[in-house]
Amino acid sequence: MIRNNIKKIHIHPILIVFILISFLTGTFFELGIILSIVFIHELGHFVTAAFFKWRIRRIMLWVFGGVMETEEHGNRPIWEEALVIIAGPFQHVVIYFVILIMSGMQFLPASVIELIFYYNTVILLFNLLPVWPLDGGKLLFLFLSSQFSFKKAYHFIILFSMCMSIFLLLLQLLVFPFTLSALLIMLFLFMENRAEWKHRYFVFMRFLIKRYEGESSVNGIKSIVLPHNSSLMDVFSLFKRQKKHAVYITFPDHKRIMMDESDCLRNYFYLKHYNKTMGEIAENTG
Repeated sequence: MIRNNIKKIHIHPILIVFILISFLTGTFFELGIILSIVFIHELGHFVTAAFFKWRIRRIMLWVFGGVMETEEHGNRPIWEEALVIIAGPFQHVVIYFVILIMSGMQFLPASVIELIFYYNTVILLFNLLPVWPLDGGKLLFLFLSSQFSFKKAYHFIILFSMCMSIFLLLLQLLVFPFTLSALLIMLFLFMENRAEWKHRYFVFMRFLIKRYEGESSVNGIKSIVLPHNSSLMDVFSLFKRQKKHAVYITFPDHKRIMMDESDCLRNYFYLKHYNKTMGEIAENTG
């Protein structure tokens, strides 16, 4: 089992670049501290996700953070996802406690203690930035998806994250002292979100498939009202996390037909009524 979990850990190409740079600049010791903190951070996510029996695909490590990829696509309770996300930053609190103990016992030289404290703080603050796929960005997405539809919240967080990446990149170039590492990290975040934006349709479809398969958590009912000429995708774009939807189709003669969301999903994934209007589907279903 341990061997299988180790196989899930992967190193991002950008981290290999930083490892090479650290050898050339003589900062491999500092990079070792950073990677140790990042590993402990991701371990917090992994252990909490495993506790909730999440299906974990892999853990991708990169400088100042990492990404844990799972088979859970917006189908778990929001509070549960929040705990998995917070478990990463919480590890930094544990590290602070360990630093305090080591400092009192004089287990390590003061210079090394200060270095660990500095990088622990930097990595914590960096991961709390409201940029996807950092922990801060994921928490912002959870909040947005609790207020708006999944599709709207997801599109917003990706576009917002790209804008934030550019803003932080400009700050680094125009305001703060230039560092190659900060430049590469901001470019990396922008490219990650750009790639995520290109795959937004597939992410949304995974979300719908999980609902179709009955794997989504539900804690309430919310009505959706749409005109008869709407499409199934118009309905799906209004789906919210943890809500079961009753879909009301209105007709010009003021007639209304109610459909359960499961009927809508079945018409799309099983019956493949991609091009039919909701009015046609509702009348055939009824």
